[in-house]
Amino acid sequence: MTHTTFIKALARELGFDHCGIARAVQLDEDARRLESWLGKGMHGSMQYMENHFDKRIDPRKLVEGAQSVITLLFNYFPSEQQRADVPKISKYAYGKDYHEVIRARLKTMLLRMQEHIGPVQGRGFVDSAPVLERSWAQRSGLGWIGKNGNLIHKQAGSFFFIATLITDIPLEYDSPVGDYCGSCTRCLDACPTGALVAPGVVDGSRCISYFTIELKDQLIPEKMKGQFDNWMFGCDTCQDVCPWNRFAKAHQEAEFTPIPEILNFTTKDWEELSEEAFKHIFRHSPLKRSKYAGIRRNLDFLQQ
Repeated sequence: MTHTTFIKALARELGFDHCGIARAVQLDEDARRLESWLGKGMHGSMQYMENHFDKRIDPRKLVEGAQSVITLLFNYFPSEQQRADVPKISKYAYGKDYHEVIRARLKTMLLRMQEHIGPVQGRGFVDSAPVLERSWAQRSGLGWIGKNGNLIHKQAGSFFFIATLITDIPLEYDSPVGDYCGSCTRCLDACPTGALVAPGVVDGSRCISYFTIELKDQLIPEKMKGQFDNWMFGCDTCQDVCPWNRFAKAHQEAEFTPIPEILNFTTKDWEELSEEAFKHIFRHSPLKRSKYAGIRRNLDFLQQ
């Protein structure tokens, strides 16, 4: 209990908004769902989703002797949003790349745990390894998986990054919470491309985020024309319409302060942006994942 109290206090000190802990076990039910999802080809060209299946479903294969999975939520909901009638960017990409920001804090967290508790072995992950983050967040009582496939926290909505720290020490474990989506289908009804094919099931191969970020070195299929609702990088539609996000509050993290150009660029500014300027302005931004060529492709597709 003492270690658990220390870890949760440390999480708050490092800027994480919520922390939950679950016992490290094999995720048998998730394994069946993942196998079915992959079997239906819903991962599109994201072949990496097929890799390391055994590690995805069992944290003990990622950290030897793993006993606990610590899940951390980091709010990214911005206080300001883009101007109207410009190519839209998902809110998570407004500021500095979250991988850089959160990975450093996970390293600090593990070091502090080792200083305070002793020889703790562990590994931190933030959307960078075969870890089913949302499943662990649900198991650790931080929310439920909504019909849009996102983790929803009852008091704070879904605009969170999820980080995971797997350790080899036993801790006090939190209990899962119930599902509070009820009969609401706003996200299912609002998805511009019909990617939400069933409650909690996202056909990644039809998702705007997939086409604008994950689809590498390929043209966006002609059949998707007119369906992107002006999204150029990612898509927030299913979160924007979710009633639980009325509880979302603006983050206080300086490193996620929006890049000024994201808030101020007009459509013309995006059209005239050079590759050199793109590399300079967005050198620490998630937009660099699509590279200049990908952003140009997405922008051209919206204008067709």
